[in-house]
Amino acid sequence: MAHEIHAEMVANVLTVVAAEGDPLTEGDTVVILESMKMEIPVLTEADGVLTRLAVRAGDVVQEHDLIAVVG
Repeated sequence: MAHEIHAEMVANVLTVVAAEGDPLTEGDTVVILESMKMEIPVLTEADGVLTRLAVRAGDVVQEHDLIAVVG
């Protein structure tokens, strides 16, 4: 079953840590967002493979935007 990861706030994508095809374990960092001079790691909540990465470093995400899918 696929697990979607969405942005919880408006932020800049500072760093993309994982790549499509990477195996992930619950709690692994997928991307790091930057908002109000704070770095916020975005973690996966399920084990699986990163099947879709919807952002790149430098992108701006809005609240609820899709960041990634882990399947």
